[in-house]
Amino acid sequence: MRKELGAFLRSRRERLTPASLGLPGTPRRRTPGLRRDEVAELAGISSSWYAWLEQGRVRTSEQVLRAVARALRLDPAETAHVLSFVEEGTPSAEPPGWVSRNLLSLVESVTPNPAVVLDPHWDLLAWNAGYAALLTDFARLPPRQRNLLWLVFRWAPARTLIVNWEREARALLGQFRANAARHPDDRRYAEIVADLVEDPDAARWYDQRETAVYHPAVRHFRHPTAGDLRLRYVKLAAVDEPGHHFLCYLPDDRAAEAAVRTLTAQR
Repeated sequence: MRKELGAFLRSRRERLTPASLGLPGTPRRRTPGLRRDEVAELAGISSSWYAWLEQGRVRTSEQVLRAVARALRLDPAETAHVLSFVEEGTPSAEPPGWVSRNLLSLVESVTPNPAVVLDPHWDLLAWNAGYAALLTDFARLPPRQRNLLWLVFRWAPARTLIVNWEREARALLGQFRANAARHPDDRRYAEIVADLVEDPDAARWYDQRETAVYHPAVRHFRHPTAGDLRLRYVKLAAVDEPGHHFLCYLPDDRAAEAAVRTLTAQR
C-alpha cells in the first residue's frame, strides 16, 4: 500500500513544473517535473522524509499527507485518495460474501427502478428485474464477469448504451482505482484489473493513475428498445453489512419513469 502511495505522489510530482509554482528554473534537469527536495520544501518536511515517502519506506500522518497534497496542487479527489492511505491501527473486517434478506427485499421493493448491491470489488451480489432489463441478465454471465467495471469496459454494448461513455467510464475507473490502491494484496482486485487492462482505454487511463470520488449524478442511457432515459444515480452504504453498497437508478423525468416501467414489463 505504501508503494502505491509513493508511485502516485511521484506521478503527480512529475507533472508539475517550477514555473507553474513560481519557483526559479534551473538548467539540466534530469527528470520531469519538480525535484523531491522542492516538494519537501513546499510541504515543510525534510527532503529525506519525502524521499522515503515516495519509496514506500515510512508510515506518515494525515497532517503530513495534507501538506504534501497542497505542495503538489492536488485536486479534491486526488487529495482524498492520498488521505485514504493514512494507516489505521486496527484492520477492518472482511465484508460478507452474501446479501442479507433485508437488503434483498430492498432491492426487490424498488422495482421497476433498476437496483443492485455491490461489494467492495464492485462485484454484483444481487440485482432486480429493472437492473437486468436496463443492462443485461447477469445470471447468464460467468461469476468473474458480474462486475460493474467489467460491464462498463468489456461488455461491448455499454459504449452505446451509456451516452457519455468516456466521461462515465473514466470516473468509475478513477473511483475503482482509489479503492484497489488501498488493497495491493487483494487477489480479486488484481484479477479485475488484469481483465480491465485488456481494453486499451482502460489500460491507458489506469496507467495514468487517475482517481475520482463519487458524486450523485444524472446518467443518460440510450436503450435499444426504451430509447433515451435520464436516471438519477443513488448510492447508499449498508450499515449492517459493512463494505456493501446499494445502488439505485431513479427516473429523472416522466419520460424516463414510463420507459423504466416498459422495460420491466417486457421481461
